[in-house]
Amino acid sequence: MLVTVAHPPRWADVSIPLRATGESGIALGDREDMTSTTASAITDAELDAVFAPIFDRIAAGAVAREVDRRLPFDEVTWLKEARFGALRVPVEFGGYGASVRQLFRLLIDLAAAESNLPQALRVHWSFVEDQRLAEPNPRRERWLRAVAAGTLVGNAITEPGVGAVDRYRTRLTEDGDRLLLNGVKYYSTGSLFADHILVAADRDGERVGVLVDANAEGVTQHDDWDGFGQRLTASGTTEFTDVVVAPDRILGPGYGVAGPTYGTAYLQLVQLAVLAGIAARAERDARDWVSARTRTYTHASADLPREDPLVQQVIGRLSAAAFTARATVLAVTDILDRVLAAGAEDHGDLAEAELAAAQAQLAVIDIVLAATTQLFELGGASIVSEQLRLDRHWRNARTVAVHNPAIFKARAVGDHLLNGTELPFGWSAGERGAHVTDQVTR
Repeated sequence: MLVTVAHPPRWADVSIPLRATGESGIALGDREDMTSTTASAITDAELDAVFAPIFDRIAAGAVAREVDRRLPFDEVTWLKEARFGALRVPVEFGGYGASVRQLFRLLIDLAAAESNLPQALRVHWSFVEDQRLAEPNPRRERWLRAVAAGTLVGNAITEPGVGAVDRYRTRLTEDGDRLLLNGVKYYSTGSLFADHILVAADRDGERVGVLVDANAEGVTQHDDWDGFGQRLTASGTTEFTDVVVAPDRILGPGYGVAGPTYGTAYLQLVQLAVLAGIAARAERDARDWVSARTRTYTHASADLPREDPLVQQVIGRLSAAAFTARATVLAVTDILDRVLAAGAEDHGDLAEAELAAAQAQLAVIDIVLAATTQLFELGGASIVSEQLRLDRHWRNARTVAVHNPAIFKARAVGDHLLNGTELPFGWSAGERGAHVTDQVTR
């Protein structure tokens, strides 16, 4: 399906209070004991009271959305109304003040409900972290308060062809007293759901990050992502044609600048949270299917599948995979909480976070891919019914796993441990070397 959107849907008519009150009755913006430090004063139970019912509601329509290939605009609206994007915004600016661990705990739960949504919001979280880390100034406060009020940020970073290996072909140029943005981006994950798009561009040979209104004149978005998994992430093409950019919308050097950063570990961990959520949902769906099943085989070990020790063993392994993936992701969040609380400037701390995320990637991918294949051992032909769509778990996991390919990451980890070679931080994808051409390829 191809959807071309010149002016994507906005949520201007949604009333989102700066001080949300969860089902627990706590006015989240009024808590005197909440601070903007990593020692978050809001509890997991309080966050669950707000978001667990929304996740349940989102999960209820997951199979139907997959069948119809319906982008989850409604579901994003529910998250906006609850200010899900403000989890990491400090309380002083109207956010929840959640820790990194609490954020990723909820991202795993959201991924279990709908794996497309955490990936669609991936760059939003790093945008918020960048604002948290910035020196206090009016622009920083303005954006943090905007996010607290429900604003979401998407991305347009990856390009076709040469991409950013040499230089971004998306350019920010001067036209008299105006700055104009022109270019084409692929894999603009989540931007159809966003209010603003963070664009990676070239300005006179310098990489810059530019924040563009998603409904600005000259912005055209296409829902043309054709992968066999994660079909509802809105990871399509975005075109920028003479988009006027205000000087205060240039946010710095942008993604891909050489040197240690928290960003690659953080963004990678969102993908791993998606995989952990997929594993959790796969185990739950498999368990529900087996629990209701009465049909078995003449050579089975029990009359009912749920009483069969071989079937029980598969369920046990699926639950172990979900537990391990979740625990691994949360172990890395503890490192990131510490690194970000210290300002994310120490190169040793950044290398520790990057290594932990890379090691977690190599483990979680193998665990989850195996689990989403193994679940089909539970039944015969009926378990592959299109009505169940249990294949979506493997397709989604396989699609998430190819981001930042594990074969390159494994080599980088080995080289780092053996030879002390710096891990790849701000890397880019594109054509390189003697084979570079002007042909547009993905």
